[in-house]
Parts: sequence; structure tokens; C-alpha cells
Amino acid sequence: MKNMLALMAVCLAALMSGLEISSVPVILPILEQEMQANFRDLQWIMNAYTLACTAVLMATGTLADNYGRKRIFLITIVGFGLTSVMCGLVGSAFWLIIGRFLQGLSGGAMLTCLIAILSHQFPQGKPRSQAFAAWGITFGFGLGFGPIIGGMLVAVLSWQWVFLVNGFIALLTFVLALKNVDESHPGQGNKLDRVGLITLTLCVVGVTYLITQGASIGWRSLEARLIMLVILISAVVFIRTEKRHPYPMFDFSVFRIRSFSGALMGSIGMNFSFWPLMIYLPVYYQSGLGFSSMDTGFALLAYTLPTLMMPPIGEKLVLRFGAARVIPLGLFSIGAGFVLMKLAITYQLSLLPGALLAGTALGLTNTPVTNTTTGSVAANRVGMASGIDISARLITLAINIALMGSLLVAVIAASLRQRLLASSDVVALAERIAAGAEVSLSRAITSQVLADGFSAVLTYGALGVSGLALASYLLFRPKSLRVAERTTHPCRRE
Repeated sequence: MKNMLALMAVCLAALMSGLEISSVPVILPILEQEMQANFRDLQWIMNAYTLACTAVLMATGTLADNYGRKRIFLITIVGFGLTSVMCGLVGSAFWLIIGRFLQGLSGGAMLTCLIAILSHQFPQGKPRSQAFAAWGITFGFGLGFGPIIGGMLVAVLSWQWVFLVNGFIALLTFVLALKNVDESHPGQGNKLDRVGLITLTLCVVGVTYLITQGASIGWRSLEARLIMLVILISAVVFIRTEKRHPYPMFDFSVFRIRSFSGALMGSIGMNFSFWPLMIYLPVYYQSGLGFSSMDTGFALLAYTLPTLMMPPIGEKLVLRFGAARVIPLGLFSIGAGFVLMKLAITYQLSLLPGALLAGTALGLTNTPVTNTTTGSVAANRVGMASGIDISARLITLAINIALMGSLLVAVIAASLRQRLLASSDVVALAERIAAGAEVSLSRAITSQVLADGFSAVLTYGALGVSGLALASYLLFRPKSLRVAERTTHPCRRE
């Protein structure tokens, strides 16, 4: 019974993490109206959480090893609950961004602790497999049903409850974890890579800031040049530090393992295209097609629900055909789904087929990617490989949220210039349309410029993920196929 209650605590924490990723995009158009948040504010509301998760991710494992995994887990649960309540009570976009950053720090650390706690609480055998399956299903449920849950909370209560509900879940999670999760304290904690942590964070935040703010501050301005200099110096220091540190965040030698690098292209590809688009799709459904928050949540189920249902099939495909075939093919299929969605927008058809294909492809790809990145390295390097995998996902997500948003605004602005002979500030108008705000234009023009913008975004996503699929295929290489498959699935028969 104790282990069962501990598993419930872990699953509730995973549920909160999943919901926080996929339920918030549904309320972005509402935040624009109620908080007068501009398009860049909305980007940072999403990216503050992602960047904070990235910043704390690699440090959490070391801290948990040094001070106790249960202790850090309990602290992160409390932090996540309090910062979620803060996000639900703030009244301005600025404070919501601050709250989201703090929420991301605790959320990223909480998610990192889950694996270590499960591994200790369920060390081997069938209970271990069942525990990890329950965790994966719960996290997938949060991701898959987050849009509809967010839409329901908005329809029945208000947007604030998308955040406030986590306060109640966190309280229940804390009570369950306090009595039932076993403490694990290896006593051999490695020294924290502070320099690597700081320089990597500076790089990612700097790049994201330049993408979102570069046009407004001026690419040739002193501020932009100083930021570029900080990014360059941080990148150089990070690489030199990781090569010399005894316990680096990133051990660059693993990139020589072709199966690891091929699978890592899958991690990057999924977050290059699928999840960044998730941030902006609610705007198209609500402003472009006139859907309500609830209807938008239901429509997004076609995009997210297959990610929950397909992983078991993906594992069977890997056992039959090998990760070296399944991962590149999955990425190509995500690109094909984007192409179908682009054609649907162009010819005013349903997005459903393309959304289903993209979601199905991601569901088939996600688990093989994780299993291959961790299975390609020695047992004592699995934690580091997993950290690189998750960091690659979050960094790619943060940068592409910014890139897709900038592309969306630029194409909407260009489309407006073709339709409006005179306008005082086309870019500002484009940003309001991209944020889902009401503007003094006809519904036909608004829908058309949104369609132009999303068509460009889908083209970008399709080309990017297809290029990464090709890179994945080339990195695996046919002559390395059997080695990669045996490393990932040592029990597989030839």
C-alpha cells in the first residue's frame, strides 16, 4: 500500500507537469484581452516556463543526490503549488511572466526528481515496469487532455483556474509523498557544474531574447551587439568548461555514438515542429475559425491525444524494424502531417487529417527516441544522456516558440501590406492579430492574413523536421544499424 500511495504522488506530479505544458496555450488569446498583453508578452508567458525548466534541469540531479531525493521532491512540490497559485492571482502580464519562470524552476526540478524516485521505490521486476507505465500514461494524459481541461476550466470558471487547480493537486501530492515516498541519499553527489549551468542558461535566454526582441531594439543597435557578444562568450566558456569539468552537464564524447546522435535528432525534431506549433494553434482555431475555448480544446485533442495512445505501438515497431528506421520515418511523418495541415488551410479544409497524422507520428517516435538515447550509452552514463535528451528538447522548444512567433508576425504583416494601402503600424497590428486580439478589420481579412501566417509556419515546421529526419537517418547509417538496434534492445533476436 505504501508503494501504491507513493506511485500516486509521483503520478499526480507528472499530471501537473503535463497539464502545465498543454493547457496554458488555450488561454493565451484570453490573456491578451484581459491583461492587454502584447504578442511578445504571450511568447514569454510560455517561454519563461520552458527556459526555467532548462536552467534547473541539469542541477537538480546533483542537488537531489547531495541532499536527498525525497527532500528535494517535497520542496519542488511546495514550490510548484505556490507559484501556480501566484500565476492565478496576478493581474498583469509582467507578473505572470515572473510567476511562470518561478513555476518552471520548481516544475523542471519536480519532473527531474520523478525518475530517480521511481527507480529507487521500484528497483526491479514487474512492479518497476508497471510503475513506469503508470507514470508515462499519467504524464501523457496531462499532455493529451490538457487543452480540453483548460478549455473546460475557462468555460465553467475562469482562466485563473488553469493555474489555481495545481495548488490543490500539489497539496494532495505533498501529503501522499510525505508519508510514502522513501528517501534515497546516495551520499556520493557530484560537484555541481555551476559555470556550465550559468553559461548554458545565458546562451539560451540570449538567443530567445534576440529572436523575440531583435526587430524592436534594432539588430545593429548597441544592445543587440552586446547580447550577441554575451551569447558568444557564454558558448565558448560553456564548451571549454564541459570539456574540463570532472562531472560535466554535457559529455561531448557521447555524440560520437551514432545511435545516440541519430536519436537526439528525433528529440530536436519533435520540439522543432510539433510542440511549438501547439502554442499557436489555439489562436488559429479561435481567431481564424471562430472556435470557443471549449471547442478549441476538443479540436486540439486530434493533435495531442495520439501522443498518449501510440507509444506502445512505437515500441513494437522498434522491436520489429529497429530505431534506426522508426525514428527518421516518424519525423518524416510529422512533416507530412504539417504539409496536410498547410494544404487544409490553403484550400479551407479540415485540419483533422494532418493533426492526426502529426500526433500519431510523434506518439510513435517519442518513446523510441528516449529509449535509444539512454540505451546507447553505458549504464553509468544513462543519467547524463537523459539530461542531454531533455535539455535538447527544452532548448529547441524555447528557441522555436520564438522563431515560429516571429515568422507568424512577419508573414501576417506582409499579408496586411498587400491588402491595406495605408496603415500607421502594420507590425503592431500583425502582433495583435497573431495574439488573437480583436482588431478593427473585417473578419474575412483577419482570417486570410492568419491563414497566410500559419501556412508559412507550417512550411517552416515541415521543412525543419524533414531535414532533421534526414540527419537522423544519416547519423544512424545502414552499417551501424545492427549495432544501434542491439544497443537499444539487447534482447532482440536477429
